[in-house]
Amino acid sequence: MAFSRFAKRMEQLKASEIREILKLTERPEVISFAGGLPDPELFPIKELQLIAIKVLEESGKEALQYATTEGYRPLRDKIAKRMNRTLGTNWTDDNILITSGSQQGIDLAGKAFLDEGDVILCESPSYLGAIQAFRAYGPEFIEVPTDDEGMDIAQLRELLLTTQRAKLIYVIPDFQNPTGRSWTLARRQELIKVANEFDLVIIEDNPYGELRFEGESLPSLQSLDTEGRVIHLGTFSKTFCPGLRMGWTAADSSIIPKLVLLKQGADLQASTISQRQLDAYLETYDLDEQIIKIVEVYRKRRNTMIEALRREMPADVRFTIPSGGLFTWLELAPEVNARDLLVRCLDHNVAFVPGGSFYPNGGHENTLRLNYSNMTEERIIEGIARLGKVLREYTADLQASPLSI
Repeated sequence: MAFSRFAKRMEQLKASEIREILKLTERPEVISFAGGLPDPELFPIKELQLIAIKVLEESGKEALQYATTEGYRPLRDKIAKRMNRTLGTNWTDDNILITSGSQQGIDLAGKAFLDEGDVILCESPSYLGAIQAFRAYGPEFIEVPTDDEGMDIAQLRELLLTTQRAKLIYVIPDFQNPTGRSWTLARRQELIKVANEFDLVIIEDNPYGELRFEGESLPSLQSLDTEGRVIHLGTFSKTFCPGLRMGWTAADSSIIPKLVLLKQGADLQASTISQRQLDAYLETYDLDEQIIKIVEVYRKRRNTMIEALRREMPADVRFTIPSGGLFTWLELAPEVNARDLLVRCLDHNVAFVPGGSFYPNGGHENTLRLNYSNMTEERIIEGIARLGKVLREYTADLQASPLSI
């Protein structure tokens, strides 16, 4: 039976291309650079086994009960102190809302600030999951040109001078998804000035910031904010394990209560037992040591992928060299369509994410994203060799007969 009573917003939504691709890559023979998955071999399974028993033995009744929407206060306190230490903020637990991953924080921020027809400005390209979350609220997306130093602030200001109903700026300043790029300090400072000038809210998404391979950490946007207009989103999915679905939103005291009301309507609260398990882990073990282990592995895999790309890619392919995070970004020759290339690559059991989906207004089909965190170095070498071979064959076919592709 076909229903015709769905809300208008459903017309704007479609299945995540990344999720659909992941379904195709579940076969063990596929070398997948598609998902943004952490390596499960690095999950602290034994420690969490002990923590699960400890939590149930010491506070089982409370861990299995409903709890406050804001989240478990000891965990919020630990998150606030960690942010103050690593990001230069000045928060207390009252500035922290525990969410079901940082993805829920994106959705709550969109629900809180976006009316249909409002404008959200974002990097070009931007995170696909954020585009999907915001799209449900009917905004207009304006993509701001972005280079290796971050968003082009001069062009951002020019766009704002001719834009009505601008409401939000969504950015990932550290090891951006999908490009792996990071913003300079100057661009961060300039963004805060522009947001103050045009009275905009900034959503600073920071899932990868602690996965730094080299260089010095830069101040978070929130630490530079003097007017309480930056909403910071964090998660334990990339530095710990995603299955707990533990993230948080940090914001000014004028914003957090509004988000709490929205979360009450969405799911009442994040998982009580997951919050207590995470808090007990942070109390018992050193998360910094866990992150050091993760960074050492991912740095080697990043290096392996970049070396393989230099060896296997045609000369006209450009790619980023991220100093942290999970991704590198490829720009192919203008005539190459990455979606068509993916179809051919899947026949050779190698997968990636076509880049066009990361542009909310379409285009840029000659781009793609590669993930290096969830494949061994041996499989990275083999997978990039397969990708290079298929790309060369595809390009040769294009040159021989453009109409055949």
